[in-house]
Amino acid sequence: MQKRRIITVDPSTSIEMRQYSNNDVPYSSVGDDEVPSSPKATDKIRKVSMLPLVFLIFYEVSGGPFGVEDSVNAAGPLLALLGFVIFPFIWSIPEALITAEMGTMFPENGGYVVWVSSALGPFWGFQQGWMKWLSGVIDNALYPVLFLDYLKSGIPALGSGLPRVAAILVLTILLTYLNYRGLTIVGWVAVLMGVFSILPFAVMGLISIPQLEPSRWLVMDLGNVNWNLYLNTLFWNLNYWDSISTLAGEVENPNHTLPKALYYGVILVACSYIFPLLAGIGAIPLEREKWTDGYFSDVAKALGGAWLRWWVQAAAATSNMGMFLAEMSSDSFQLLGMAERGMLPEFFAKRSRYGTPLLGILFSASGVVLLSWLSFQEIVAAENLLYCVGMILEFIAFVRMRMKHPAASRPYKIPIGTTGSILMCVPPTILIFAVVALSSLKVAAVSIVMMIIGFVMHPCLNHMDRKRWLKFSISSDLPDLQQETREYEETLIR
Repeated sequence: MQKRRIITVDPSTSIEMRQYSNNDVPYSSVGDDEVPSSPKATDKIRKVSMLPLVFLIFYEVSGGPFGVEDSVNAAGPLLALLGFVIFPFIWSIPEALITAEMGTMFPENGGYVVWVSSALGPFWGFQQGWMKWLSGVIDNALYPVLFLDYLKSGIPALGSGLPRVAAILVLTILLTYLNYRGLTIVGWVAVLMGVFSILPFAVMGLISIPQLEPSRWLVMDLGNVNWNLYLNTLFWNLNYWDSISTLAGEVENPNHTLPKALYYGVILVACSYIFPLLAGIGAIPLEREKWTDGYFSDVAKALGGAWLRWWVQAAAATSNMGMFLAEMSSDSFQLLGMAERGMLPEFFAKRSRYGTPLLGILFSASGVVLLSWLSFQEIVAAENLLYCVGMILEFIAFVRMRMKHPAASRPYKIPIGTTGSILMCVPPTILIFAVVALSSLKVAAVSIVMMIIGFVMHPCLNHMDRKRWLKFSISSDLPDLQQETREYEETLIR
C-alpha cells in the first residue's frame, strides 16, 4: 500500500501535503513512515569536486565563443564587445550570486525547483520545473545540430537527409550513454574537452597580436542594429548559471565548493568570449555580413592557416559535445530532484548502479531527438522565452525567501539586505522583458502552449496521486527549513 506523504509543520501537528494552499506549503521534511526515494547506497557514489564543477558550469553556460559571431553581425564590433563586457554585470553575476546563495541554502538535486516551491508553493514549483526542463531540452537539441554544422564542410553528406538524421541519433545515443555512466566521469570529460576547446583561441590570440588594429573595435552603426538577434545572442551565451543548482546534491561539500566554482566560472566564461572577439575583430578587416555561426573557423584560417582552422572546428565540435553532456546532466538530475520532493512519480527518483537518474536521462534524450529538426534561430528564441519566465519566478523566490525566512541557514549569503536583493533583480528583470517583447508571435505562441501544458499537468499528477494510480513520495533525507528557522529564533529568544 502506498505511504502517505506527511509534512511536519509543528512538533505536535502533521497534515497531508495536498491540504496546503499553493502559497502556504513550507519547504519540509517527511515523517518517519515515509519511504526514501533515493537509497543510502548512493552515498557511496563519488561526488563532483571543484575543477570538474567549474567546467560543468562552463559548459552549462558557454562552452567557448562558438555562437557569439552573430552579435557582430547583428550590432557591429563595438556593441558586440560592450555586450559581452557589460552584460555579465547585468545578468551573469546577479544570477550566479543568487545561485550560490540559494544553492547552498538548498544543497539538493532539484535546485531552482525547490527554491520556487519553498517560496511560492508546489504549483509554481512544478511550473518552474516544467519550463526549465523543457527549456534545457530545447537548448540541448542545438548541440548535435551545431556539431554536424561544423563538420559538414569536411563531410558534405552530413548536411542533410538520412545521413544527418542517422548521425544525430548515433551522437545522441553515445553522449546519453556517457551521462548514464556517472556524473564524475562527465565532469572530468568536461575538463578535458574544455581545455581542448579553449587552447586554439589562446593560440589564435597570440598569432593575432602583430595584426591588431584597435580602431576596428570601435566601429558602430546604431542605425543598423538587429536588436532581437543581438539580445538573444547575448542572452543565450550568458545564461543558465542556475542550471548547476540541480546537481547540488552530487557536489562534494557544496556549501564551500559551489560558490567558488561559480566565481571561477564567471571569469572563465567572460574571458572565453571577450578575447576571441578582440582577436577576430581587431586582426581581420570587417565584413560584418560574414560574422555568422562558424565564422571563427574562417578567422583562424586567415590568421594561422588551415591547421588552425581545423583545430577550431574540432574544438567547436568538442564543445558542443561538452554542452550536451552538461545540459543533460542538469536536466536529468532536475527530474530526480523533483521526484524526491514528490512533484513527479517516485520512479523518476530511481538511480542506476552508477548513481545516475536513468529515467530522467531517457526522457531528456527523447526530448532532444524530437526537437532536433528545428532551426538554430527557432531553438534559441523558443528556449530563451521559456527560460525568461522561469528566471522571473527565481527572482521572486529569492526575494521572498529573504523576507519569509530571514533566519534560515545560508552558508553563502550575498552581503546585501532585502532592499538590495530587490534592486539587484531589477536590471536582469528589465532585460528579460526586453527579450520577451522582441520575440516573434510564432515563438510566443509556442511558448504559451508549452506553459499551458504545464498548468494542466500539475492537477493531473495530483489526481493520479489521490487515486493511487502512480506512487509519489518525498525523501526522508531532505531538510526541514521551518524547523531550522524555529531553532534559530529560539536561540535568539534565549
